[in-house]
Amino acid sequence: MNDNTPVWKRNEIESPCVRVCVVHPDARICTGCLRTTDEISRWSKMTTEERQEIMEVLPTRAPMLRKRRGGRAARLARS
Repeated sequence: MNDNTPVWKRNEIESPCVRVCVVHPDARICTGCLRTTDEISRWSKMTTEERQEIMEVLPTRAPMLRKRRGGRAARLARS
C-alpha cells in the first residue's frame, strides 16, 4: 500500500443513543437517550445545529424519569 491510497471514512452523525431504547409511558421520552420519539425518528434528517440544540437540553429532561409512579401514596389516592 502506498501513501497515495485513498482512505474511506464515514461521517457518523453524533447521537446521544446509548442503545437502551425504552419509551417512558408518561414522559414519552426514551429512558436511554432522553429524546422524544419525534426527535429520534427525525434525527438523521436534522442539521448539525438542530441536533446540537437538542443534545444541550437533554440533561434537563432526566428529572422527568425520576418521578415516582406508584407506591402506597398512589394506592391511597385511588381509593
